[in-house]
Amino acid sequence: MSTATDITRAANLAFSEQMPPEDGQDFADARAGFIGTWDEPVIKDPEGRVVWNFAQYDFLEAEQAPDTVNPSLWRQARLNRIHGLFKVCERIYQVRGFDIANLSIIEGDTGLILIDPLTTVDVARAALALYLRHRPARPIVAVIYTHSHVDHYGGVKGVISQAQVDAGQVQVIAPSGFLQEAVSENLIAGPAMQRRALYQFGPLIPAGVEGQVDAGLGKVTARGVVSLIAPTVEIREEVETHRIDGVEIVFQLTPETEAPAEMHLFFPQMRALNTAENVTHLMHNLLPIRGAQARNALAWSKSIDHALRHYAPHADLVFAQHHWPKFGQARITGLLAKQRDLYRFMHDQAVRLMNKGLTAVEIAETIRLPHSLSNEFHLRGYYGALVHNVKAVYQRYLGWYDANPANLNALPPADYAAKLVEYMGGAEAALQRARADFDKGQYRWVAQIANHLVFADPSNQAARDLCIAAFEQMAFQAEASTWRNAYLQGAIEMRQGAPRQAMRAAGGGDSVKALRSDMIFDMLAIRVLPEKAEGRHLVINWHFSDSGDKVASNLENCVLSYRLDCERADAQTQVRMPRAALVAVMTRQASLDELVTKGVLVIEGRREALGELFGMLDEFGVMFNIVEP
Repeated sequence: MSTATDITRAANLAFSEQMPPEDGQDFADARAGFIGTWDEPVIKDPEGRVVWNFAQYDFLEAEQAPDTVNPSLWRQARLNRIHGLFKVCERIYQVRGFDIANLSIIEGDTGLILIDPLTTVDVARAALALYLRHRPARPIVAVIYTHSHVDHYGGVKGVISQAQVDAGQVQVIAPSGFLQEAVSENLIAGPAMQRRALYQFGPLIPAGVEGQVDAGLGKVTARGVVSLIAPTVEIREEVETHRIDGVEIVFQLTPETEAPAEMHLFFPQMRALNTAENVTHLMHNLLPIRGAQARNALAWSKSIDHALRHYAPHADLVFAQHHWPKFGQARITGLLAKQRDLYRFMHDQAVRLMNKGLTAVEIAETIRLPHSLSNEFHLRGYYGALVHNVKAVYQRYLGWYDANPANLNALPPADYAAKLVEYMGGAEAALQRARADFDKGQYRWVAQIANHLVFADPSNQAARDLCIAAFEQMAFQAEASTWRNAYLQGAIEMRQGAPRQAMRAAGGGDSVKALRSDMIFDMLAIRVLPEKAEGRHLVINWHFSDSGDKVASNLENCVLSYRLDCERADAQTQVRMPRAALVAVMTRQASLDELVTKGVLVIEGRREALGELFGMLDEFGVMFNIVEP
């Protein structure tokens, strides 16, 4: 069992002494309106697999933080452990703590409006069941996705069905561009992002005082099946007002903020403002460490200011799709104003220093929040962190290159590590110096050097052990849950290697079924293997019987391009099939031969062309290495 060093214990003690004063208000708000919670310690899927575990965080009962957890993060972890069904105000309820996100439920005149049905089908079903256990049963008339991240739509088929949507019984409402952004983030870049997400959220790290304690926005991401139903209504104007089942909702689009497609919701009748994920009880990410597009801190700040100006004066409470509500107009105004200024400060100061010639790393070492911002718990870096957020501002404007030609075409990690170790006088000499620096508490430096030693020679167990030790001490000191999880996951993989079990895929077949034809071909295009496609030219006309779409695809120059609503006269092959059958082949639920035999797939012309095309496609899903070559 790992323990905190004397240096880490002293660092955490010193950290506790500079934390904001505790007034208990957040704990009171987080418990306000509590109605009840799940009777069992876990939520299971129909096959009996655990998809959510309440009991694994029982260790957080202790009020005092252990030596192995940053005391500020411990406080946030205890707040995020509070779970159940809560009455926010008349007609508004939330189920919190059943996933990393919240399910919000609005009671209309005759039915229910659900906001953000969590990450996976079974936790969403359980959250709705808890609500129905305590409130009258009503039909669901609408589901609203506030934004394009999977924890806000993936459980949708646990609360409604595609058949209900197709029959017009349920509207699915989302911000403009939702589907395109959900594809881009969760499907096109999905394999790499899901692998890296293991470091950000820590789902494979055992929960405990030496392990995973929180994910900042909530405990962890739920396990299980991810689903997607395409929106039937898109909010396109900057501000739109709709009346749904007697409930007036003002939709405020907030593009390029926490997600590329996102929106706030204001409920005038209930005097309630929902800030989606743009205003929660922490400093958010301008660039999550799992990877994403760098977010626009300036637009984010301005979107919050719009809500502050137009809705806060008419609101008695603010609630979001993570964390707990805040009540009272003065407190709402204070929350929004300081959150607005947090993102504007990071943007403006990073740009100021960038324009003075500082690089991203230098900016991160220079910027400090003013006391008026750092002294608020809701601005602390439990999920984002000032150090990597200001680097994201730099990246958004200037990209990865710091303008120093020495870094323009640097050696790849393994080659760089080998030369570095050679210049340091060999592995043993480097290890000896690194151990001495470890004893001085220089864990950041030791982790870098030890990891270079591993990249230079993966069999160097002493280097692995030292890297693990440095990772763990940095984890025990980290206020950011994401940093703690990354260090601990790195330590696990340094011991055991990359995990080999399959990941829960946000881009599974059910998600792909909701995509347009152009999105499906974009996904196929990123899988082309140049070494197999070199010198090949394939033109195929596709006719999809279920959607009515016609697509002409062209493989040439190792690129798969396509045109919609098009047939090419020079096509070598004509393919007729349901689009759902193509999805089945892509997700390995069916083979081409099987579909031909069943008569689902009809091929005219050069029959081999279709098999050749699929034979040129790469496969994803491998748990690639991160902390070793």
